[in-house]
Amino acid sequence: MKRKLLLTILGGLTLAGSVWAADPPTLESVVGDYATLKVGLDTLWVLLAGVLVFFMNTGFGCVESGLCRQKNTANILAKNFIVFAIASLSFYVLGWGLMFGNGNGFLGLSGLFGVTGADNSPATGDAYEGAYKAIAWAGVPLWAKFFFQLVFAGTAATIVSGAVAERIKFLPFLMFSFILVAVFYPVTGHWIWGGGWLATKGMWDFAGSTVVHSVGGWAALAGVLVLGPRLGKFTKDGKVHPIPGHNLTSVFLGVFILWLGWFGFNPGSTMGLGDGKLVAHVFLTTNMAAAIGAITAMATAWFMLGKPDLTMIANGCLAGLVAITAPCAFVSVPASIVIGGIAGVFVVLAVIGFDKVKIDDPVGALSVHLVNGVWGTLAVGLFAKDSVQPGTAGNGLFNGGGATLLVNQFIGVVAVGAFTFVGTYIVWLVLKAVLGIRVSAEEEVEGLDIGEHGNEAYPDFVVTQPAGIHAGKGGLN
Repeated sequence: MKRKLLLTILGGLTLAGSVWAADPPTLESVVGDYATLKVGLDTLWVLLAGVLVFFMNTGFGCVESGLCRQKNTANILAKNFIVFAIASLSFYVLGWGLMFGNGNGFLGLSGLFGVTGADNSPATGDAYEGAYKAIAWAGVPLWAKFFFQLVFAGTAATIVSGAVAERIKFLPFLMFSFILVAVFYPVTGHWIWGGGWLATKGMWDFAGSTVVHSVGGWAALAGVLVLGPRLGKFTKDGKVHPIPGHNLTSVFLGVFILWLGWFGFNPGSTMGLGDGKLVAHVFLTTNMAAAIGAITAMATAWFMLGKPDLTMIANGCLAGLVAITAPCAFVSVPASIVIGGIAGVFVVLAVIGFDKVKIDDPVGALSVHLVNGVWGTLAVGLFAKDSVQPGTAGNGLFNGGGATLLVNQFIGVVAVGAFTFVGTYIVWLVLKAVLGIRVSAEEEVEGLDIGEHGNEAYPDFVVTQPAGIHAGKGGLN
């Protein structure tokens, strides 16, 4: 048996030697094989990261539905389900071209109305030179880059869903989501990621604290202001009446899904595995910010509210993730801990603060995505360290770089915020005038599951209302 095995091995080596001698590899063939392998591995990484971000839709659905009442669960799940389908069509038809098409400093003008050149392009960076030079740096097929950017666009739209939950009509929400992903998200995205005027000025946002999260947050704030608070959220004398969510198990599961998905969101933005050290660095800064955000939010809630509230812990983790999204590739690991820690404090203060000014956000989306999207973007200007990724953002204020980077980040925050908030506020007002965007008081009391969808997530549950809430009263008696 051993002799047969030895003869087989020797025969194989002899055959391999004869093939090698007959057709030895050339330098060009070796280089070509290496390039093909690199593109293949980079493409696999980008698509895998994109799938992780896509799976975050599950997390958002779990978190939002869990933090709202049982009678609105099917409605919230339906919104989170269909919003990615809407975003897929919207981003393909127009959003992609506006964001990455060759154009001017304010919007893309080439490759609009469908993604052009993808089917016949080679799998190299040159594939993007036709209409999308802004992403020529990513040496993966155009469809891979499109899919990865698509899941980011879908995330921005999903952020709005939670903030306007429990009182918005289904159809106007879908129409708004289409417009957000077709116009507002890609225009500001072009300014930063598409080679636009903010990128030229020197603003940096590695994975989207502003491009994705604060854009979704500004759009959500506009919607919340136009909609008004839920019935019974604020008493007639101005006091806050808590409306607890119905399923904290769902919240727990959703946050861990989002935490997992963020390992695609941030590290995937490297668009390749060529710099393994950077990919690993982003993994760690992302994780540490999330971890410390949960801890500081717990401590802050414990101090201010007297109890370590689970919903605050969960949103603290998400706040840390949002805050580190812009600076994850530009700051050291210790700096990521500081950034995430501050985010955990901010999210608790913001939740309490929005309640005080009577802005009703059922899931804390504004506190997580808007407040900490802004904070994370500014943190680049404070904590960036050139040695982490040389030749990019440079050094921030705390590392001897002066205030230039911080000022550029601030300009970006203000410009994106002003454009998105004003523009989407107008869209919400138009939808309100044309279609109406809020369900009737009777439907809100009964629940949107029945009124909007004709089915219930929990058909065997007994639905109860907090004392004093009645249709048409607009608050507590």
